[in-house]
Amino acid sequence: MAPLGGHSRLTEPLKDAVGTRTANALATLGLETVGDLLEHYPRRYAEPGRQLAIEHLTVGEHVSVFGTVIKAEIKQNSNGGFRLQAQITDGTSILNLTFFGKYQKSLAWRLAGLHEGAIGVFSGTVNVFQNQFQLTHPVYALVGGKSGDAQDIRLEATKPIPIYPANAKVPTWVIQNAIKPILETLSETDVPDPLPVELRNKYGNGMTKLEAFLQLHHPNNEAEWRRAQKRLRFEEAFLLQVALGLRRLAAQANPTTARPLQKDNTLLAQFDAALPFTLTKGQREVGDDIAAELATTIPMQRLLIGEVGSGKTVVALRAMLQVIDAGGQCVLLAPTEVLAQQHARSITKILGKLAKSDILTEPPVKVALLTGSTSTAERKDILLNTLTGNVKILVGTHALLEDKVKFADLGLIVVDEQHRFGVEQREKLKTKGIFPNLLVMTATPIPRTIAMTVFGDLDTSQLTDLPPGRQPIQTTLVPEYNPKWMARTWERIKEEVAKGHRAFVVCPRIEDTSENEQRILHNVTEVFEFLQNVPALQGLEIEALHGQMKPAEKDAIMQRFAKGDTQILVSTTVIEVGVDIPEATVMAIFDADLFGMSQLHQLRGRIGRGEAPGLCLLITKAEPGTIGAQRVQLVAQNSDGFAIANEDLNLRAEGDVLGANQAGRSSSLQLLRVTEHGQIIENAREAASELLELDPTLQMHDTLALAISTLDSEQKEFLGKA
Repeated sequence: MAPLGGHSRLTEPLKDAVGTRTANALATLGLETVGDLLEHYPRRYAEPGRQLAIEHLTVGEHVSVFGTVIKAEIKQNSNGGFRLQAQITDGTSILNLTFFGKYQKSLAWRLAGLHEGAIGVFSGTVNVFQNQFQLTHPVYALVGGKSGDAQDIRLEATKPIPIYPANAKVPTWVIQNAIKPILETLSETDVPDPLPVELRNKYGNGMTKLEAFLQLHHPNNEAEWRRAQKRLRFEEAFLLQVALGLRRLAAQANPTTARPLQKDNTLLAQFDAALPFTLTKGQREVGDDIAAELATTIPMQRLLIGEVGSGKTVVALRAMLQVIDAGGQCVLLAPTEVLAQQHARSITKILGKLAKSDILTEPPVKVALLTGSTSTAERKDILLNTLTGNVKILVGTHALLEDKVKFADLGLIVVDEQHRFGVEQREKLKTKGIFPNLLVMTATPIPRTIAMTVFGDLDTSQLTDLPPGRQPIQTTLVPEYNPKWMARTWERIKEEVAKGHRAFVVCPRIEDTSENEQRILHNVTEVFEFLQNVPALQGLEIEALHGQMKPAEKDAIMQRFAKGDTQILVSTTVIEVGVDIPEATVMAIFDADLFGMSQLHQLRGRIGRGEAPGLCLLITKAEPGTIGAQRVQLVAQNSDGFAIANEDLNLRAEGDVLGANQAGRSSSLQLLRVTEHGQIIENAREAASELLELDPTLQMHDTLALAISTLDSEQKEFLGKA
């Protein structure tokens, strides 16, 4: 973590503050300085509640007991594991404590603390073992051992006990003991406060940062730590919003080339006139906002959140044509080759004659596709035509980021499924033009609180209404343990194929990885082989698709599926976004209860895109009443992606909803939860905007500027998701 400002006391190495041995242990938690330790916040508190005499305990009751350790030893269990058994007394009765561990050494640190004569408070739920009261894995705080301290210890034992994120080398009580003496030596000048006084008074109970640390780490009661959390939580939100605001101002500081709407027979006018459908109200309104922004010299920075099938591509394409009419070029960055190829085909198709060339002339809107599998000769031709300005729309994957890709006049960058990229890739594309405009698109419905936090440097538009003619999708749960339901699943797929339609069968894995999993998941390899032998599917062409295939192979498979040469496609979630097969009407998803709700909604958005209604079959092993069963049931009952996303937030971490878990990490936020603290984020955003309007360079807020500059790498990575 970042140090809390530049004062030497807070940047002081922990070895100088707590000793080398403790500092080395704390370093295993990533804590190097006094500031790091103070920002290692408790994850919860053990509330003492009623402190009862042992003889008055009741089975099933959560209690706190004040007592002295009289015995502790580690024993081996019959199954090969170990247990630590300890006894405490309150002077009249004895209470057993039991802790289990896989290895003896995993309990050694507890044994060292629970030595004979150690005094503390022990909290847990009372149970009975061999006719004696017992607490299993109680939370405890050892607060002394001298008999003369008994009164002080009893007073201390009435206070909430902070429980810290810990590990085997650093139990929570070591962290408590390290923090307490440090707090006692700090003054207000030791803890620079990034919150201006007016915001501290309005949103932080008037509490200074030092006061917040004291009440968070050593509270006298529940009210104190809750007030401290509230104050520090607002600060966390505020720092993020100021950082995002500074990025937004930096993006707007450099003028771009204005791309106003042109008059007369423009490409955009020809495109609109040839559209075989009427734009929705949402498409027109968002299109007007984008057109107005493109007409100025302030670079557009906009996030377009579009419900599955809401027509984001048409909105983006109309923006591209406005830029092309004004002499510029456009680029579209997609996360996968399958999606990039799909975009190139769909853009070319919807442009119609505007993208077609004859023998003598280039098309008015030349579209090119550049990916990692583009041949050397074709790549050379594309690069040349892009540099000379002949290519008007360049679609591609990460290959677009190569230094050799240069434009004559890049006016608009469109990034699809932005959360799959880092901010550095977006910035790399920006260097290929003179501060080009940016349009970020996602089909993942993002609730407002997440949009403000993760995409906070972008203006946000939403497309919620669907174009007329989109067919309804019936979603049905299929219990995998019921053979009749499974047999009917394959019959329904056969019936849809008999009508000339196509079917997706989605699996969470490419191949069997059950050795590393508690539950065996369906995989593409085995399901593909299984479907070959299903009686109802005999005579049908079935193919498999997954991300490890070569790009040319994946494209050929998708082409055969689109043409109808293949009727059933067994796939991973590689088809989650961008795939547009109007004839696809049915989708079966194995292990549906293990997918996120928004991801299930995304997947089923691949069907029902033509004239026939869709059928989504969620195949699940989840037992009724479980979270997994609740998740798939909510998806089945709801077709509104934004409503589903909000429900998803209630069941999953925000990092999961955003897909951040795919990178092996979730949110770097500590006290702030975008799933819970929407109003705090709103207040912080408003406060940050007002402050930056008066002081856009933070010249009048030195401490705040220092805090922003020392945001740690994880927080910067979190911001980088924007």
